Amino acid sequence: MTINTAKLETIIQNFVTSTSEVQGAALVSPDGLPIASSLPSEMDEERVSAMSAAMLSLGERIGSELSRGILDRIFVEGNKGYGILTNCGEYAVLLVLATKAAKQGVLMLEIKRVIPELKVALEPHQSIPGIYETKL
Repeated sequence: MTINTAKLETIIQNFVTSTSEVQGAALVSPDGLPIASSLPSEMDEERVSAMSAAMLSLGERIGSELSRGILDRIFVEGNKGYGILTNCGEYAVLLVLATKAAKQGVLMLEIKRVIPELKVALEPHQSIPGIYETKL
């Protein structure tokens, strides 16, 4: 089984460059490993991924303890902007970083638009030995 990481990188890059006020995005596995990202140069992809997984874990626990159901989104607002962590199926979560000038409604619509595209690209596909992968 393989996941097309090149396709995921392209989707993330296009999302960041075409969405106004988005500074970066990362697709992260639930255990904190980076899958694909387009982050500002001063951010460490490994560290961002680990923090995203920690936020996800804590958010799920809070949601459960407060009887809020299945976690959909974690929204962090600071004086310099937003960090939105959104469920992206069983394989990943999407972290989006946006400036303070971002319009929240437009930002949420753009995130909802890209999630289905990411989910399709995240679906594992059977590899055909000799064509898509090398068998050792």
